Amino acid sequence: MMRADAVRNRRLLMDAATAEFAENGMDVSITRIATRAGIGKGTVFRHFDTKEQLLAEIFSDRLEELVTAGLRLAESDDPATALFEFMTIGTEIQARDRSFCQAAAALSRSEPAVHASRERLAEVAETLVGKAQQAAAIRDDITGLDIVLLLSAASQAVLSISEDAPGLWQRYLSIIFDGLRPQNAHPLPAPAPTRAQFTG
Repeated sequence: MMRADAVRNRRLLMDAATAEFAENGMDVSITRIATRAGIGKGTVFRHFDTKEQLLAEIFSDRLEELVTAGLRLAESDDPATALFEFMTIGTEIQARDRSFCQAAAALSRSEPAVHASRERLAEVAETLVGKAQQAAAIRDDITGLDIVLLLSAASQAVLSISEDAPGLWQRYLSIIFDGLRPQNAHPLPAPAPTRAQFTG
């Protein structure tokens, strides 16, 4: 069991690292994180062997934030609105965190925390999609993994101009919503990815 001061230092470290990665991307230095947290650089490495391990824990926390939202929304009586709200929350998380997509691409999916969170995210997305399809609210050939992968599309589309137009991602997310609806849908040219491809 960690001592009270160790628990406090870890919380300061996690808060500082989360803010630094979100504001500046994953290239931010450990020294800068330690300075923001008001702790020594050595304290960082007593909690995490590498910066990648620290980033993996923060990235997993972000995924779990979305999983929690998805589980709550899965209880909704309006499955279409629930799915679109889930996607809105996921896109907003990415829009405010510059390191999210970088981490998704750079982190090894063999990191236990990341792997487990990816699995839970895929499961909750499949549940939301299934309910929306039963309500005939979205096309039948969409999978939960399609939804998870689309979450980054709207935020990435405006990455180069997002500071000048912070809410612009909502425009592109609305376009994505329209593409999910069954009206006038055309067959998709390639199959959806598998769970193994997503979780590694």
